[in-house]
Amino acid sequence: MSAIWCVDVGSTFTKGVLVDPTDGRLLHSGATPTTVGTDVLEGIATLRGRLPVEPSDTLVCSSAGGGLRLAVVGYEREVTGEAGHRVGLSAGARVVHVAAGELDRAGLAALRARRPDIILLVGGTDGGNADVLLHNATRLARARITVPIVAAGNADARDEVAAVLDCAGRRFVLADNVVPRIGVIDPDSARAAIRTVFLEHVIGGKGLSRGPEFARMVRAATPDAVLTGVEVLAGVVGDVIVVDVGGATTDVYSALVPQGEDAEIHRDVVGHLWQERTVEADLGMRWSAPGVVEAAARERLSVPEALEAYALAAAADPGHLPRGAAEVSLDLALARIAAVVAARRHGRPATPSEAPRPLADVGLVIGSGGVLRHNEPDAALDVVRAVTTDHGGGWRVPEGAQVAVDTAYLLFAVGLLAEAHPDAARSLAGRVVGPRA
Repeated sequence: MSAIWCVDVGSTFTKGVLVDPTDGRLLHSGATPTTVGTDVLEGIATLRGRLPVEPSDTLVCSSAGGGLRLAVVGYEREVTGEAGHRVGLSAGARVVHVAAGELDRAGLAALRARRPDIILLVGGTDGGNADVLLHNATRLARARITVPIVAAGNADARDEVAAVLDCAGRRFVLADNVVPRIGVIDPDSARAAIRTVFLEHVIGGKGLSRGPEFARMVRAATPDAVLTGVEVLAGVVGDVIVVDVGGATTDVYSALVPQGEDAEIHRDVVGHLWQERTVEADLGMRWSAPGVVEAAARERLSVPEALEAYALAAAADPGHLPRGAAEVSLDLALARIAAVVAARRHGRPATPSEAPRPLADVGLVIGSGGVLRHNEPDAALDVVRAVTTDHGGGWRVPEGAQVAVDTAYLLFAVGLLAEAHPDAARSLAGRVVGPRA
């Protein structure tokens, strides 16, 4: 029989699901520790040895080795810098630096210190000012920063930017302007370019495998695949939010279909991305657990008395599994606070001049992450329900939404299948949602 194997090589665990491409049925799933210390292909081979049938194709996404580190170089921080930041996140990147205005020596030093894998160069609306964009292209061309560049600024300056970078022998890809006009973000071209550069220039250089086979297998950065999966899911169930509580970060994904005046009027300077991801690097269950407690204090959320000590212990031992009912309760409290704070940050306006993200009419909020998959369904649903009952966070809460848990961790596979097997992707998306209330 025909079967497609979808694999997510994470920093800690490698997960795989075997899918029937004709109807999206889940045939097999498994996980094993990622062998990042030797060769990630070893972990993939371990999982492959457990498959009931040999797959006809293998699709891989990866966040191992630190994932995709991206720096944004823009014109104004509030417009093109912010737009580039959002587009970078939607492409599955961890945005490690945002520079605005003309780069100088100090700006270049700060950029270099963040060690990006890719630079997203943006600036100016189409037909607008191109001076800063050309200045920054020239400084990057001459700088001791050799990572690839995705140029997605003022379309009228495209040829000049290309000539500057080409004369310096820099690796670059041209994309459409991420802000073609004020109030509009156009992410698709830049997102595709970032994906191309990641696959061609980044994944093979992370030292994850000794040979070229792994780089040939990878189709996307894991968060990019997940966001694509969320987009497919939204096409099946309607507007959706996914809150993924991980060991180091809490990611929030939303996919909306703009309706009414939201579809026609661009009130905000930067504009909306209707499929978007945000990443909170201080909110995690292990490595960044103390950040959850600190965020709770800033957000005026109540914290169990023993949570601070538990968070410190969890950060010191990222492999810790809760022992006994008391620790399970503290682990769930960490997850609940991380989910609520991450959802608040996702829903709030990015700048004071903008409106909150239009999430009030979302019909389904899904929780994801090991802490939810490995706890009792009712307890996991309570974590997600905390998001939909959070009325003090300064965002438009989807209080009428159903809540659910992605117990099988399928969204990455939905995203990997979406391009070549869209019918199977949609069918698998319908199987994503586990316990629901």
